[in-house]
Amino acid sequence: MATLNKDIFGLTVENHELVKLAYDAYLANSRSSHAKTLKRGEVRGGGKKPWKQKGTGRARFGSTRNPIWRHGGVAFGRTGEENFTKKISKSAKRIAIRQALSMKNADKAIFILDPAVKLTGKTKDAAKVLKDMKLEGKNVLAVAAEKTPEVMRSVNNLPNVKLVRATYLNVFDIMNADAIVFSDAALKVVDKWLLGEEK
Repeated sequence: MATLNKDIFGLTVENHELVKLAYDAYLANSRSSHAKTLKRGEVRGGGKKPWKQKGTGRARFGSTRNPIWRHGGVAFGRTGEENFTKKISKSAKRIAIRQALSMKNADKAIFILDPAVKLTGKTKDAAKVLKDMKLEGKNVLAVAAEKTPEVMRSVNNLPNVKLVRATYLNVFDIMNADAIVFSDAALKVVDKWLLGEEK
């Protein structure tokens, strides 16, 4: 059975700032920008001047669609074109993932799948594997070298299991998982990827 690389799973994390930065960047980059408000020129109506310019004693107004009026347009509202993305360098992202994995390993939340276990595509077989590992009912992040049809069919219907390819690991999924299960092949891919040997 494969062993955990200390350069990935054995780091001493004294400062969580980089992990938080990568976590926030994942959420920001997943955020969509569909919300849009109507400006005063886009709100229907308001073509007629509410009252004459002078002589009423009231403040002058040219349109009922003024932002300070009820049912008026929105000043400085969302346009639907906002960019919420946050950039983080590739090297910083990999260091953050290594730190997150080290933190999970320190919490004894990293598991290696027995090489003898072969997933045949049946959900009940994958559920039995998790039960044998005492991970039943926990939020499990399953890491595979490749998302083969057999593996996907095995775990897709398990409510608390998320399957990811090794090179798609991210801080968000790692930190939100109660347990992370690696296959032997996935560990080899992670070693090459996070230590800079593979782009």
